[in-house]
Amino acid sequence: MALILIAIGFPLLVNAQTSSLKANWQNLDLKTDSAFGISTEKAYNELLKGKKHVPVLVAVIDEGVDINHEDLKSVIWTNPKEIAGNNIDDDKNGYVDDLHGWNFEGGPKGNVSYETYEYVRLIRFEKPKYENADSTKLSAAELIKYHEYLKMKAELNEGLKDAEANSARCILVGLQLDTLLIDIKNKNPKVADFKNFKPKNDFQKNEVNYALNIYKGNDYASDYRKELDEWQKNIQSERDYLLNINYDPRSIVGDNPNDDNEHYYGNNDVMGPDPLHGTHVAGIIGAVRNNNIGINGVANDVIIMAVRASLTNGDERDKDVANAIRYAADNGAKVINMSFGKDYSWDKKVVDVAVKYAVSKDVLIIHAAGNENADRDKSEFYPNKIYEDGSGAASSWIEVGASHAADDENLKAYFSSYGKENVDVFAPGVNIYSTTPNSTYTAESGTSMASPVVAGLAALIRSYYPQLTAIQVKEIILNSVEKVNHEVYLSGKKSAKVPFSDLCKTSGIVNAYNALKLAATY
Repeated sequence: MALILIAIGFPLLVNAQTSSLKANWQNLDLKTDSAFGISTEKAYNELLKGKKHVPVLVAVIDEGVDINHEDLKSVIWTNPKEIAGNNIDDDKNGYVDDLHGWNFEGGPKGNVSYETYEYVRLIRFEKPKYENADSTKLSAAELIKYHEYLKMKAELNEGLKDAEANSARCILVGLQLDTLLIDIKNKNPKVADFKNFKPKNDFQKNEVNYALNIYKGNDYASDYRKELDEWQKNIQSERDYLLNINYDPRSIVGDNPNDDNEHYYGNNDVMGPDPLHGTHVAGIIGAVRNNNIGINGVANDVIIMAVRASLTNGDERDKDVANAIRYAADNGAKVINMSFGKDYSWDKKVVDVAVKYAVSKDVLIIHAAGNENADRDKSEFYPNKIYEDGSGAASSWIEVGASHAADDENLKAYFSSYGKENVDVFAPGVNIYSTTPNSTYTAESGTSMASPVVAGLAALIRSYYPQLTAIQVKEIILNSVEKVNHEVYLSGKKSAKVPFSDLCKTSGIVNAYNALKLAATY
């Protein structure tokens, strides 16, 4: 699932936090701009002027990308071997009219918008064997699966209970809002109304504080009502789709969802029904720089390939991820960004084989560590760089956590997962302003935003130093971080503090200026 946080829980864009952070802060420099960005602008100004560079193809494996966005359309990949709209596989790669990439979450009948969580699919698959199994008659291997099945069923029941509780809470908040508006005697109060209002309970106190100190808008009630409606919609979709053991949308795709050896399915609609997440990610990497439109991406000479293989609403399927990685590698991508993840895996092996294939093709894979504030040294998260067959780890894979702008105890984004061994670096991931569908822009937060910062840096290095291999670029990025030598809150203010060096392998934030200086020595 795409790594965005919503009101009801996990991987999901973390709501952008209200703050005074500068737009483009991820590309600024700590010393000169007082924002712990990656010094991209400094690198362009001091190191890259007049230097030759070549285009680098970056695959954004995500929920879809708005290929017509005003600040992206000129950097969208066009397959040179494909003739648009003739319904023929001109380049004979198995994908008909794949002009700008491919969509593994669609088919002749349209596009998948909702999926179940992976563990719900696993319950559905294992139910015939383990629902009424006699545990005394199971083999040792079957007994392990039986207990995993019971664990997943318990998680499903808990998820359904939480959805019901959230629905009740949403209704209660709506009633409290109605009461507040009656007491204020204004159906859509303004700031002045809140200043003159004396709250009667904790809810009203909190809302007055929110309206006066945080929101400060003129459409308080209508905006609040929209948020409540969106919250209830998310809860309903979780019950109807994500946690529904009987829901299976793969008839839309037309494949056999249990056959991981299938490769040639899907359609060429790389935008899909909701390209917000992928468009935001693409802009961070390579929105056209200095064109007086929108924003500046990290890299100034990239080509974005859109590959749709994940969803905000539900967990991605391993076969889709594996095929997306293969598609990107086969069509020339030198960097792949993957801002998605899940807690269970149907068939990790098929993804591992695809990752090995991409590594063999000199591709650098960048992956977001997740928004659960989890220790990735202790909790499984898929896909990951560790091969299930015991053959080691992907040599050209970088795992990324999210950081804040201030070099203080709040530097670690409160939501970001971490791991001294399994997370490599941190990068800016809070209130990152970037492209969104229909030529709009917004700020979003998440490791989903941190990962493309690193993908953009990788592309920037490969653009100016094309002779470097993917493994060398990874080495440069990891060896050029800005080290952090102080403690940070593990999960936000008033939580426990830990040394930043406990959070990732390199103990630092990626830095473009340092990386490009180091790359020049190779």
